[in-house]
Amino acid sequence: MASEIKNDKKAWSVLIVSTLAFTVCFMVWMMFGVIGIPIKKALDLNSTQFGLLMATPVLTGSLVRVPLGIWTDRYGGRIVMAILMAITVPAIWMMSYATAYWHFLTIGLFVGLAGGSFSVGTPYVARWFPKNRQGTAMGIYGAGNSGAAVNKFVAPVLLVAFGWTMVPQVYAAIMLGTLVLFWLFTYTNPDHLVPSNVSFMDQLKALKDPKVLKYCQYYSIVFGGYVALSLWMVQYYVGEFGLDIRVAALLAACFSLPGGVLRAMGGVMSDKFGAHKVTWWVLWVSWICLFLLSYPQTDFTVATVDGPKTFHIGLNVYLFTGLMFILGIAWAFGKASVFKYISDDYPKNIGAISGIVGLAGGLGGFVLPILFGVLMDLTGIRSSAFMLMYGVVWVSLIWMYWTEVRKTEIMGPDAKPFSLQN
Repeated sequence: MASEIKNDKKAWSVLIVSTLAFTVCFMVWMMFGVIGIPIKKALDLNSTQFGLLMATPVLTGSLVRVPLGIWTDRYGGRIVMAILMAITVPAIWMMSYATAYWHFLTIGLFVGLAGGSFSVGTPYVARWFPKNRQGTAMGIYGAGNSGAAVNKFVAPVLLVAFGWTMVPQVYAAIMLGTLVLFWLFTYTNPDHLVPSNVSFMDQLKALKDPKVLKYCQYYSIVFGGYVALSLWMVQYYVGEFGLDIRVAALLAACFSLPGGVLRAMGGVMSDKFGAHKVTWWVLWVSWICLFLLSYPQTDFTVATVDGPKTFHIGLNVYLFTGLMFILGIAWAFGKASVFKYISDDYPKNIGAISGIVGLAGGLGGFVLPILFGVLMDLTGIRSSAFMLMYGVVWVSLIWMYWTEVRKTEIMGPDAKPFSLQN
């Protein structure tokens, strides 16, 4: 009995400190979403270059997810997470001394390693809990996505008070302090180590499965889109509505915060209603929100009997923020429901499939900000970012309809055909 209580205390200590570490890692991963704005101005970057600047850390954070998951199985989450955090500290600090565009891109690749922490912490915390509590543990850990919102609260204050170079210096100190806490209050259990001979190329073979491709598509929206818009929104508010960077970051957090902390609730709903129902409604809510968000600020003139009259159509900052808040909630549920699909369809291969799907979601977060910038440069329309996301959601809805919804027996398998004689 005493041994069980001791192990339970260790499990919760590991979960709490690991969630803190993941929150800090995600905060660092999203750093360019705020400090990228003064850097863009200082270097006179166009929207495409700005998109690449923000997306660079996301690239490495995505690519390392699969090997980090394999190493976590082999060597244990505590040592892998500690090494990962330690490597990022000097890179974060060096960011404040960068002066050229290529400096930021190069350092950003190393800072981006922090984004791989999801693949380390998820199996690490799950193995400390019994099967019937692993979903809750992973949901709590996944709420560390809210680091994107924490970044929007902390970075603007430092930026306005001391200049943007203070942000990476403070973040490096926070990461170092979190590393110390992580090492002091986490533990290693040799029973959790799983010898793994799975290679990166072996996991890529899972892409031959049409279901895996579909789940990659879904996750590229709910996670990739979440990452991309978390990076893009602060400068969008500043440019579209002319807001101060502190106010812009606060409003942008209305999307990032629910998109992170409500992931655990999405897991509960997926368990109760099923992955299909939750994901189907997530996509429809996303479709409606993105349709409204896509409409650009428009003035048009109508010839009336009293002469020409000009009308304006467009979202004000309040309606825009409300729609982004709803979208953040939907995507929080979607991130959980996609992984529920994986646990349902691949119970014996969750690690490999989730690694691939997670990689696809991360790559979505890398590609989308670049495409946002390209569209902005080509069209000059800021809402073109939402137009792109609207199109991506359309693809997923059609794909889901043809592969899942169309095959659903509406009346049930035992329903009798209707007859006028009845």
